[in-house]
Amino acid sequence: MTDADAVTRLRRADADRRAARERVDAVGEDALRALRTACEELRALLTEYEGRATGDGDFAAFIEFQDRIAHFTNDLDEELPERTVFEEIDERLQQRRLTEDDFAAVRERIDAAAETVDPLVEWEDARERYGEARRAARRRLDTVGDQIDDRERLLELGEADLDAPTERLRDPIERYDEAVTDAFDAFRSNASAREVLDFVETTALYPLVPFREPPEDLLAYVHGHEAGTEPIPQLLAYAAYSRSKLDHYVADADALKRSVATRQTYLERLDADPLTVGWPPPAADTLRWQCNERISVVARFAPDVVSDLRAVRALTRRSEYDRLRDSAVARERLTDAERERLRTGAVADELADLRAERDALRDALDELSPLA
Repeated sequence: MTDADAVTRLRRADADRRAARERVDAVGEDALRALRTACEELRALLTEYEGRATGDGDFAAFIEFQDRIAHFTNDLDEELPERTVFEEIDERLQQRRLTEDDFAAVRERIDAAAETVDPLVEWEDARERYGEARRAARRRLDTVGDQIDDRERLLELGEADLDAPTERLRDPIERYDEAVTDAFDAFRSNASAREVLDFVETTALYPLVPFREPPEDLLAYVHGHEAGTEPIPQLLAYAAYSRSKLDHYVADADALKRSVATRQTYLERLDADPLTVGWPPPAADTLRWQCNERISVVARFAPDVVSDLRAVRALTRRSEYDRLRDSAVARERLTDAERERLRTGAVADELADLRAERDALRDALDELSPLA
């Protein structure tokens, strides 16, 4: 569904709703609702008594039925639409003997009277369609908003200098990312699991270094058992051993199985990714704050890598950073098809159309009342 379709559907549903409401008002909503209720109650009485009040059935039920019909008719509002029909039905049902044909004929009269309620039913249906049309228009408005954001992003990327020397950013960043990855791999492979997990736990103080905190049971195990002095790769190797084989290497094989084997995924995925910058890099302010926190963290296990990280932070203070980053982002994210659409002006045309459609949707939603 396009925005134009959503607007057309909404306006058509609103017109149908208003027309149906006029037909209801011509009779009166309360009167129509009362008539519908009366028809439903009378049908229920017929269903309840037909098997007992016809032919030579239950005489007591027959008398009770006629009494209830009389009270039902007398209680009807004098201004009720089709009241004369109910009076005629009452008269027919007060015969000395009732047959199935009488009940069938009465039901036909009820059905005919119930047609007077059609405007109310049509209005209720129109209200429901209108409500759905409004919801569809709002969903379409959300979609159009996302599409506008997408086209605006493309236009911003299209303004980037694709020939800018992005290696001025990429070389120092890749140098640091490689160095910190190698250093963390060595730290994880050689230091004790206790030391590595303690290090990871301390990074909770640095929200821009998003390591996943170690599970509490795993931390408790490496601190409470001698196996915690082994490197993580060795712990993972132990976790793969059978219990009988593991008994030769650790004092409590069951404890290792409970606390390490169940945490294999966490240990296997523990890497330097939360410390790397990646490509293309984030905005200057974001990267600068990340570097400030990472310097403190990296210094704990790889002080020789800190200089590479400082060099990355220094990039964010250069006047050319934003221009080079924009170029890097554009090169990375723009597809050939998107570049062609930018070159031909198709993206700008799409953006103009989408903004016009968004305005049309907003106008329709604001102009037309929610529900009535």
